[in-house]
Amino acid sequence: MTAHVGDFGLARFLSEVAQTSSVGMKGSIGYIAPEYAMGSKASTQGDVYSYRILLLEMIIGKGPTDDMFKDNLSLHHFAKLALPEQVMEIVDPQLLMEEAEVIQHNENHLGRRNRMHDCLLSMVKIGVLCSAESPRERMWMKDVVAEMHAIKDLYLGVGIHRDKQVR
Repeated sequence: MTAHVGDFGLARFLSEVAQTSSVGMKGSIGYIAPEYAMGSKASTQGDVYSYRILLLEMIIGKGPTDDMFKDNLSLHHFAKLALPEQVMEIVDPQLLMEEAEVIQHNENHLGRRNRMHDCLLSMVKIGVLCSAESPRERMWMKDVVAEMHAIKDLYLGVGIHRDKQVR
């Protein structure tokens, strides 16, 4: 749960200064989109790639340069391999500790635990989809935002009570 500064929004900033070359573009290994290393200009899809770092690192508790990521294992592949059955095994235990206390004291603890699992699973899926090697295979940020709002609503139980009342 340590904050890091990322390249998020790099494409918008660089387009404002009329960037025509990637010379001088800087970033940390694992945090910038791989196409930048091949001379591609900054793009919104590169920002989507950087967003996945924020998302996966917060959920898993490990950064892309962690010692465990070697021999062709990356943060992306680690998360992808856990989907869907083992997603709770890769979640940062610190993230789960506070929630476990809330769940224990909640009368509908099983429902809340299931919603938490579904939300974390969906968030890891988004992280994996945002970190595809090819920019064309990545989600669009507007779709990410819509998905994240839906995940928040699911977690908070928005609509659950309304559905029960309508029936």
